[in-house]
Amino acid sequence: MIRIVVADDHPVVREGLAAILATQPDFAVVGEAADGAALLALAVALRPDVALVDLAMPILDGAAAIARLRTEAPSTRALVLTAFDSDERIIGAITAGARGYLLKGAPRAEIFAAVRVVAGGGSLLQPPVAARLVARVASPAAPALGPRALEVLRLVAQGRANKEIAAALGVSERTVKFHLSTIMARLGAANRTEAVTLAAQRGLITL
Repeated sequence: MIRIVVADDHPVVREGLAAILATQPDFAVVGEAADGAALLALAVALRPDVALVDLAMPILDGAAAIARLRTEAPSTRALVLTAFDSDERIIGAITAGARGYLLKGAPRAEIFAAVRVVAGGGSLLQPPVAARLVARVASPAAPALGPRALEVLRLVAQGRANKEIAAALGVSERTVKFHLSTIMARLGAANRTEAVTLAAQRGLITL
């Protein structure tokens, strides 16, 4: 039996996924989480085989939660199911430790297959996602971070708080936090200060 935790901040989506997964005789949905922090708590307590994770969640976003799963619940393998298909989000999630990446709208059969592959220790990327990832990696001119992430990083280097960065860029603080978690995952940084230092060393920003 494959034990699964579903993490999505939209109740209808989360409950719908749980119901769909429960139709499979070899699946058992053992918990549901509405945010990344709740996901971590469930994973530590229940030790599920697979965590089906959305990326845009409050308190702790999906990529940050996935990164922490690797140390706090290493037996739980993360499978992303999200609406986001940007290069930055895909690479951020894979770098954080996701073992699979599916886009919402994927057929049920693909979701079921992905859960089984990831639970068995394999990795799986939906074809459109794999194509984007291969194109990004194959391009020698591809930047280490996307344009918006670099904007966020430059403002962090100026000592701006998340609220100030959000106002300057016309986005929500939640979006800023997502970019920061992606930046730190991509650069291998433990915090904002280290991210700025590493980015400057690599010539991504100028202090």
